[in-house]
Amino acid sequence: MFNSRMTDTSPAPSRASGSQSPARGAARTLDLALIGVFAALIAVLAFAPPIPVGNAGVPITLQSLGVALAGLVLGPWRGFAAAGLYVTLGLLGLPILAGFSGGLGVLAGPSAGYLLAFPFTALLAGLGARAVVRRSRPRWWIPLLFLVALGASVLCTHVLGIAGMSVNLGVTLAEAFVMDIVFWPGDVIKSLAAAAAAALLHRAYPALLVRHDRQRRHSPAGRR
Repeated sequence: MFNSRMTDTSPAPSRASGSQSPARGAARTLDLALIGVFAALIAVLAFAPPIPVGNAGVPITLQSLGVALAGLVLGPWRGFAAAGLYVTLGLLGLPILAGFSGGLGVLAGPSAGYLLAFPFTALLAGLGARAVVRRSRPRWWIPLLFLVALGASVLCTHVLGIAGMSVNLGVTLAEAFVMDIVFWPGDVIKSLAAAAAAALLHRAYPALLVRHDRQRRHSPAGRR
């Protein structure tokens, strides 16, 4: 009888952790799906016929539009992962880069710096987009996201692109900068298009970025 009356002092299973685990699993699945979708989007945009400009051998493509969208829509880390997945698959040999190219050989070309900059451009654009969506009113989203996208492109894509042309073409940084200028008008247009699309998506699906970040901060994994 004594044994039957003893109180079980073993820790009870945590209902909170049990209920949060499926939610975390679903969130991770959604993250992976979005990363894959935006990596595929960048690849699809790369299939658009490139527009040859200047004499550097670097054409105007729509890849950077997809990179900007990945950062502005998904935020910094998922945007970085989407652009990084696209670049990695291209370097592994899949013909998904501009002009249906792929493989490590592209790193010897004049566009190597632009390509390697894509994940970091998405990361920087995502950091700016997260701040804009959290702290500003929706009516300001398009102009602010435009500045974020253009700033990320200038600080990452253009800087590394200029460096890549300087190394692979054997020209000075000043000469590479002059070659890079022809891409600026197109980047302005693509940044504006990405900002408008991202603002529309965040209006329609507010949880896409802000609530996702809040869930990560409040989850046990996010507090470690």
